[in-house]
Amino acid sequence: MGGKSPRRKGVLGEREFIKLMGGERVPLSGAAGGSFTGDVVNVPYLGRGEVKCRRDGFKQLYAWLAGNDFLALRADRKPWLVVMPAEDLKQLIEELDELKKT
Repeated sequence: MGGKSPRRKGVLGEREFIKLMGGERVPLSGAAGGSFTGDVVNVPYLGRGEVKCRRDGFKQLYAWLAGNDFLALRADRKPWLVVMPAEDLKQLIEELDELKKT
């Protein structure tokens, strides 16, 4: 369940994501009763979000994404979700920023 190792893995994942995309870690995210939601905030163009890292828990998502630019998913009566590599998202944001400047 919980412990030092899973917490460390989560913190490292949050820091890695922030280094790539920008933003800030939420202090004490995941702490029971915390007043903040999400793991990261102020991510440019994205806002607030959760960061999840699993050893092999997303194998099916990676398989569906293989060879494609994005993956769209939706459960019944739920909103659509789009999954794409973060590096591709960052490149898309940078390209949109360049278009806005012209």
